[in-house]
Amino acid sequence: MAAAAAWPELEAAGRERRRELSLAGAAVAERVAAGGGRLPAALLALPLLQSLELSGCAALRELGPGLAAALPALHTLVLRGNALGPAGLGAGLGGPLPALRLLDLSGNGLEALPAALGGAGPAEEEAATAAPAFPQLRSLNLSGNRLRELGPGLARAAPQLQALLLSGNCLRELPGGLLPPAGGGAALPGGPFPLLSRLEAADNEVEELGADIAALPALKSLDVANNRLRELPAALADCPRLKEANFRGNQLKDKRLEKMVNGCQVKAILEYLRAGGRGKGKAESAREEARKKKREKQQKKDGGDGEQDELEEASKLLVKVLHVSENPAPLVVKVSPGIKDVRPFIVCCVLKGVNLKPGNALKRFLSAQTKLHEDICEKRTAATIATHDLQLIKGPLLYDVQPPDELKITPLGRKEIKAKDLLRQLQLEAEEQRKQKKRQNVSGLHKYLQLLDGKDNYPCLVDAEGVVISFPPITNSEKTKIRKQTRDLFLEVTSDTSLQICKDVMDTLILKIAELNRLTLENKEDSGSDNESDALCGPVNLNPSQNVQQMNLPLVVEQVRVVDTDGNLKVLYPSKTDLTTVSSLLTVIR
Repeated sequence: MAAAAAWPELEAAGRERRRELSLAGAAVAERVAAGGGRLPAALLALPLLQSLELSGCAALRELGPGLAAALPALHTLVLRGNALGPAGLGAGLGGPLPALRLLDLSGNGLEALPAALGGAGPAEEEAATAAPAFPQLRSLNLSGNRLRELGPGLARAAPQLQALLLSGNCLRELPGGLLPPAGGGAALPGGPFPLLSRLEAADNEVEELGADIAALPALKSLDVANNRLRELPAALADCPRLKEANFRGNQLKDKRLEKMVNGCQVKAILEYLRAGGRGKGKAESAREEARKKKREKQQKKDGGDGEQDELEEASKLLVKVLHVSENPAPLVVKVSPGIKDVRPFIVCCVLKGVNLKPGNALKRFLSAQTKLHEDICEKRTAATIATHDLQLIKGPLLYDVQPPDELKITPLGRKEIKAKDLLRQLQLEAEEQRKQKKRQNVSGLHKYLQLLDGKDNYPCLVDAEGVVISFPPITNSEKTKIRKQTRDLFLEVTSDTSLQICKDVMDTLILKIAELNRLTLENKEDSGSDNESDALCGPVNLNPSQNVQQMNLPLVVEQVRVVDTDGNLKVLYPSKTDLTTVSSLLTVIR
């Protein structure tokens, strides 16, 4: 009984039959430490749980036995940033999890994994004929550990895997042992990882990228930046769906290729590899011709052909960068010295020419921002996005800090309120929401309250009139709210983690807005429609080139300077090296 009393969250979850549970904070870490660094036994008495998160707990060193058997309904398990290394998984999760779709074990310092999770070494003999341990697993995040090699067990255990994140480990080769050897054991239906579309292995020690990378038929995105690669295999050109790739930060022997990976689109890099690279060409012409035929055959099988590729290239998304020197009235953001101890990183830009008026364009825009907050921003823990109507902003802007009882803002959909009162109000709403929905996790702004725990000052973006227009990571102001009539946007990304995260998120945000703008033009929705449906409306233009011409008017990205109080430049976005991460999908006119 004493152990149960120590975990009121678990008692409440059992009593209220919750499906979701998130454990965090210093009190949780103290109780885990008192329990020997394991998950509490009372947790295994919650068989209805579908989502479990216990992250940032330095006291959690091992899972303990029986997790899978006790929680068979789990579809989401997040154990990020704990201390499960070097081999804290022990026997893994203790058995199969048939409903698990997302597993996040990043940032744990793991040195070894069970065979079913891609651990090195032979899998159990019966694994070849046993049912998959994770038949529904779609995303596996093993980033930020100390893994040196991988084994083939994951391909059998998780046949539906779509995203495998391995960045920040100590891997020496890729795919390496991850792919089962040809002819070894029972063949996998559809081959190994038939659905794997995203593979990230940046910041490892990879010295060889094997030609068997082409055995991943669905691969669309590959990141092997900042490794020890000296060459790229020509077989990359045989990946029929590869659209995004990051090879930067590798000391390639072919210096022309090294320049290309830092500035060219993926298509150009693959064409170069397909031709054999420098010094090969004719000597391998027969082999390259055979490869080309194989590739064309695969593309036709996937429903693509040459004409389609030409149309895709012609209709590529466009943005034009307006440099500060060309802008008669550039917007400037000043940063106060106090911000460095609270939320030091900020990147801003202006985006002009957005069309939010037709149909559901505005709803799609807001939904996309919410999804980015959940995904690339890692539920706002890595970064936070704020979007404003440029016409409602009075510059220059000041990125500042203010005490909670002095910071005033008019949050979206609310009246002006002090920051400390807003957080108290949101906390009360969160408690009421938990009671009504009988679940621990809450929605909306309530999910982000803990991100300000322990802060003596709060970050804010203030306009020239002294009005707070943004209070990251919680909300921005009703004053600069985006509406259907908005055409020009001021975009802001902040982080307490790194400047590069801000830039990566901004790159992705601009790409997403460009895609939505294209979708709006393609759909030709009635500007007065309030219909929720995203279905195509109006007559379809059967002349694709005319459609392309109408849709290829570029959005304009205006550079914004972030400076210190003395006017010294801190950040300029977009610089000439920005927007390269999305260059395979976006053409940037500089």
